[in-house]
Amino acid sequence: MSDAARLKATVYVGGLDNAVNEKTLADAFLPFGEIVEVSIPKPDLPSSTDPHRGFGYVEYEIPGDAKEAIDNMDQSELFGRVIKVSAAKPQKESNEGLGSKTAVWEQEGWLAKHAVSDEDRLAAESARNASETRPDDPMQGLEGLDVAGPQMA
Repeated sequence: MSDAARLKATVYVGGLDNAVNEKTLADAFLPFGEIVEVSIPKPDLPSSTDPHRGFGYVEYEIPGDAKEAIDNMDQSELFGRVIKVSAAKPQKESNEGLGSKTAVWEQEGWLAKHAVSDEDRLAAESARNASETRPDDPMQGLEGLDVAGPQMA
């Protein structure tokens, strides 16, 4: 199965109680289809006493089963806590987004997304020049209109 297909068949489960483990999570999501893998990430810090980080992933054999699990389990209760179930998103590279050690404009896709073409740059420059040739006083040319209302001919 390709990475894109695997991602479509994987659901994110957030808000897990500390009592939840991989077996209980698998048991809760088993009614919606055959499960390939269940993972609950452990805390990054070795000094942490928590058994996991409060979320997990359930990967199904078929993407339709994942959608069924999302529809039925989102905002349901597991071990006394309301859980959030949604489609899993792809994991960001360590050099992307917040917390990366690379400046945002040096990242691979940023320049392609935010670069301005020469045509757009020229259009903006001509608009700026046109605004400079306008009179500074917006009331200029209205001298003869100092009387309000209709005028008699």
